[in-house]
Amino acid sequence: MTFDRASGILLHPTSLPGQYGIGEIGPQARAFADTLKEMGQHLWQVLPLGPTGYGDSPYQSLSTFAGNPLLISFDLLEKDGLLSRSRLARFAHFPADTVDFGPVIQARMALLSTVCRSFDRKASATKRKAFEHFCEENAGWLDDFALFFAIKNAHDGRPWTTWEPELARREPSALQKARREFKTSIRHVKLRQFLFFDQWSRLRSYCHKRDIKIIGDIPIFVAHDSADVWAHKELFYLDETGAPTIVAGVPPDYFSATGQLWGNPLYRWDVHRDTDYAWWSARLRKIFDLVDIVRIDHFRGFEAYWEIPGHEKTAINGHWVKGPDAAFFEALIRRLGRLPIIAEDLGVITPEVEALRDRFAFPGMRVLQFAFGNDAKASDYRPDSYPANCVVYTGTHDNDTTVGWFRSEPGKDSTRTREEIERERRSILGYLKSDGSEIHWDLIALAWNSNANTAVVPLQDVMGLGSEARMNVPGVESGNWRWRFTWDMLAPEMRTRLRTLTERAGRC
Repeated sequence: MTFDRASGILLHPTSLPGQYGIGEIGPQARAFADTLKEMGQHLWQVLPLGPTGYGDSPYQSLSTFAGNPLLISFDLLEKDGLLSRSRLARFAHFPADTVDFGPVIQARMALLSTVCRSFDRKASATKRKAFEHFCEENAGWLDDFALFFAIKNAHDGRPWTTWEPELARREPSALQKARREFKTSIRHVKLRQFLFFDQWSRLRSYCHKRDIKIIGDIPIFVAHDSADVWAHKELFYLDETGAPTIVAGVPPDYFSATGQLWGNPLYRWDVHRDTDYAWWSARLRKIFDLVDIVRIDHFRGFEAYWEIPGHEKTAINGHWVKGPDAAFFEALIRRLGRLPIIAEDLGVITPEVEALRDRFAFPGMRVLQFAFGNDAKASDYRPDSYPANCVVYTGTHDNDTTVGWFRSEPGKDSTRTREEIERERRSILGYLKSDGSEIHWDLIALAWNSNANTAVVPLQDVMGLGSEARMNVPGVESGNWRWRFTWDMLAPEMRTRLRTLTERAGRC
């Protein structure tokens, strides 16, 4: 579908300011929505909102349906009478500009446990009734996720394939025993989910009142160590122990000479087809309860995906396999109606992938950092080639910041040589007729003035930050997703400059 001409900011909620170790979806998130409106922006793009597991990546979630309880606002809990100010005052102090995930998770989950234990005593009758209704409405995924998380917690967070065989296999008697044994833990998981979705719903309503739409994100694949795979093994290629026999990734590319070995189990698309894609329909229905537009990460996998044997250590020895193609989206449209989807069509894109995208009028992506390199398709990312129905970015969560990219050195988080980097710099400066002193504003202006209906910039680029503010380095397992901003970093002149540019580009 075609979107209105508009622009926005890419910022995951974990990067919001605040005093409790990680960004939250309470007052600071609302303040950011106010700031978006002040800057003339109508879009707020976030990363996947699910509970994170190993590596803290939002793209490797413990559930594709659940929300991340780390984002629950303590201030809103206090306002709702679920958390005392005195208890909140004793919360540990953490850095303001980064997320130290280990200690933060431990401290926040301990405080949330306190809230859960006192919920029945402190919550209003209306809130308790709302919780009961939430559990009933979401039982299709919530019951499995709550049980999964409770068992996983009792096993010190170990993957479900290492649990007792009867639990890994989901034998009915073993599950019934676990439900009795972990009754309290299961209820606490459900309460945390209720609190997340309640707060997120309030934030979304706040954004809508300010004419701001939220762009969400879902990965095409799900994590192996997730409630989704544990509860629906028949939908994935697994052996008798539950280990994936074939896994997902991408071949060697811009980011890595050995490709990217994601390790996600691949779908048994024949089984999904036989159910008329019921699991996928439920998945998309849930995400559209949270956001207005959905970016599907690795869209090309619906046309063909890179299949890697489960025992491989890199992605090199994979091969392309046909995906479900147009029949998949036709089924979803029959079930759900119109689909406001952004197709992440980066990487190895073929005419067949483009045909699938265009058949359903899904806008694809253009990334300006890819527009000036030595790749044969670089010219496709230059604004003079853009159709109206696309989304232009200066960079994404996987890219370095624009300033970091422009100043990059060979061999650091990139496959480019020194000669290629220098040639790329000359190319972009010649194209922009710029000296590069404000390369981030040069690229923002290029995006905003382009023909693309939708333009999005990471907040780091508005601030002109370097590689220290990069969100993720693909293929690196630790140290990602930690960046946060503080309000003093977003100076008034930056806000005014972006609004002025937005007005002149006809995106207000």
